[in-house]
Amino acid sequence: MSKNGPIKLIATNRKAYHDYHILETYEAGIVLTGTEVKSVREGKVNLKDSYATIKNGEAFVLNMHISPYHHGTAFNHEPTRTRKLLLHKQEIARLAGKVKERGLTLVPLKIYIKNGYVKLELALAKGKKVYDRRADIAKRDMDRELKREMKYKIKY
Repeated sequence: MSKNGPIKLIATNRKAYHDYHILETYEAGIVLTGTEVKSVREGKVNLKDSYATIKNGEAFVLNMHISPYHHGTAFNHEPTRTRKLLLHKQEIARLAGKVKERGLTLVPLKIYIKNGYVKLELALAKGKKVYDRRADIAKRDMDRELKREMKYKIKY
């Protein structure tokens, strides 16, 4: 529970932690239509192939899939439309500089509801190389094996 009230986690982008080194995270509001908010509240969101970009001093998230609301009419939303992110002007300028200068990427990590508002956790990330991913997998396997051995030693 945060100091401002409960946070309801809707979806996470687990693939992002596998494919990128996460350097910094930001909380951004997101501009949604009514049927999109209702679908988000039902948990019908997929962040898997989504990414963010900055155009003309505004931040946008692309390829974020929000399923159409099942009680919607003919005016239901398009599932993968480009959605505007709400960030401070200084944050957008800082992110734009880092993305352009260092070749970093903006990746959505989580979408959640905080105080009745839909928020997106955005990460400034650097892509992992294949050998980095292999090293992470090997480290995870070693930790798992070590944990298993420690559990066995404590038992007997």
